[in-house]
Amino acid sequence: MRKIFLPLLLAIALLTGCGADNDSENVNSMKQTHTLVVGLDDHYAPMGFRNDKGELVGFDVDLAKEVGKRLGIVFEFKPIDWDKKREELESGNVDIIWNGTDVTEERKEYMTFSKPYMDNRQILLVKRGNIDRIRTVGDLEGRVVGTQAGSSSENYVNATPSLKNTFAAFKTYRNFVDAFKELDNGDVDVLICDEILARYEMSTIPPRFYIVEATVGPVTEIAIGFRKNDTELRDQVQKVFDEMIADGTAGKISEHWFQADLIKRRR
Repeated sequence: MRKIFLPLLLAIALLTGCGADNDSENVNSMKQTHTLVVGLDDHYAPMGFRNDKGELVGFDVDLAKEVGKRLGIVFEFKPIDWDKKREELESGNVDIIWNGTDVTEERKEYMTFSKPYMDNRQILLVKRGNIDRIRTVGDLEGRVVGTQAGSSSENYVNATPSLKNTFAAFKTYRNFVDAFKELDNGDVDVLICDEILARYEMSTIPPRFYIVEATVGPVTEIAIGFRKNDTELRDQVQKVFDEMIADGTAGKISEHWFQADLIKRRR
């Protein structure tokens, strides 16, 4: 069943109230009976993933839960095929995409975004035996290169034939768990992936991989994605998120997952 959206709730509340205080009370009382669905890739640590108990945890999961708590809305988290996020969003299967989502021109065609809250870049990850052979983007020539399907890395490579055509092969994977396995067993020589993901993985697994300090493509910004016309929902989430940044809550969540406050602050 398609969920009832926050913009509709706001419109009803405004019609039934006669003042700002009454409006707020009506909105809050109605919100508590409805659910919004957050789409995510549940293999994308540390943004959203399964812990050893099978529970869905992560940096973006914690941020979303806090926003939902403050709004009085239940956020239901739904794992999706990341390469199908447009279909999931436009069909109404999910209401929000909140999972380390890079802002790109292609995604702006079907999403409206929150203000960016983190920076991100695409870097190279190699097996330790390849450290001396792959040092720069130029060293990808003749290599088998992999990344996640539907990611900013894939979009950039496909849009840059002068780079892609130098590869021996370009492979994409449904998630980075599969990609890491392929890198480990030698089916790919190098992965292009988000720095945030790579650095977290490096802190949790044996030292089999090595991060190459080379930026692939432009530095990107991470934001929350909504359906193209759901600007009212975006604005409500943004208002609460801004409050979380101002009172330090978002920074504390970042410190828990990254041992640093990586939240962007706009003046």
